[in-house]
Amino acid sequence: MVAVTLGTETAGSILCPSSANSVVGIKPTVGLTSRAGVVPYSPRQDTVGPICRTVSDAVYVLDAIVGFDPDDAVATKKVSKYIPHRGYLQFLKSDGLKGKRLGIPRYSLVGFSNSSVLLKAFETHFHVLRQRGAVLVDIVDTASFDTIIISMSNDEFKAVIVEFKLALNAYLKQLITSPVRSLADAIVFNKNHSKLEKLKEYGQGRFEAAEKTSGIGILERQLLLNLTRASKNGFEKLMKENKLDALVTPGANIIPAISAGGYPGINVPAGYNSDGSPYGISFGGLKGSEPKLIEIAYDFEQATKIRKPPPL
Repeated sequence: MVAVTLGTETAGSILCPSSANSVVGIKPTVGLTSRAGVVPYSPRQDTVGPICRTVSDAVYVLDAIVGFDPDDAVATKKVSKYIPHRGYLQFLKSDGLKGKRLGIPRYSLVGFSNSSVLLKAFETHFHVLRQRGAVLVDIVDTASFDTIIISMSNDEFKAVIVEFKLALNAYLKQLITSPVRSLADAIVFNKNHSKLEKLKEYGQGRFEAAEKTSGIGILERQLLLNLTRASKNGFEKLMKENKLDALVTPGANIIPAISAGGYPGINVPAGYNSDGSPYGISFGGLKGSEPKLIEIAYDFEQATKIRKPPPL
């Protein structure tokens, strides 16, 4: 119901709400957009991206927010090499799907399960993708990929909890007038002020788990190394061995594959359930592959034009 919104994603907070609300969300490669001023969760995974009604709107916003920022220098300098000359608007192409190799993970945790309802709902979309010139690559042997995803998800949660305490404490120390200057302060503040029991249970549980951590030691460095290896042996290997331009999943199922490695993803409206609730389709790619993802997403959107304005 608005022209432009920005989201911040660590592991799903752009792609999930986009899928559930029939809008377009772009989760950029980590470091493509500055996180300066954003309350941090994991600097290794945090990214800022647009959530808009259309792919075109989202790309206009992406064009405006990418680039080097001295206040987030380490991340943005390293990734600025991916920003194309003349920006991203040039990739809003009506033939963007032509020749693209799209991976369809069958019977996978992140992909299309044995659910006949899910497969039937997306068969029409597969037909559209083929009609528009895409080459669909069915990925059936997903057992080893799923094993890596499960392992990575467990390590990711442990690593993010440690990173959260360090990053949040550094952020809060920069504030000028706030009485809350550390994660420990935030825990006490919530206990004294929060009346929302469910929020307290969820938020406080994570806060307290993070507060018990004690920085990046030998075990934590091993966790981070495990995540790097898992990303390369999982998502990157799958993409490169199958020569894919993007991996396609229903809803926001792409998240476990791309979050820990800082890879980009785009969600586009894909349909509505019998009760009217929306669901999307997500395309994920390797670092810096936003141009390809935009071409794919824009062509799919223009060929299907699924999104309807929300009812009053």
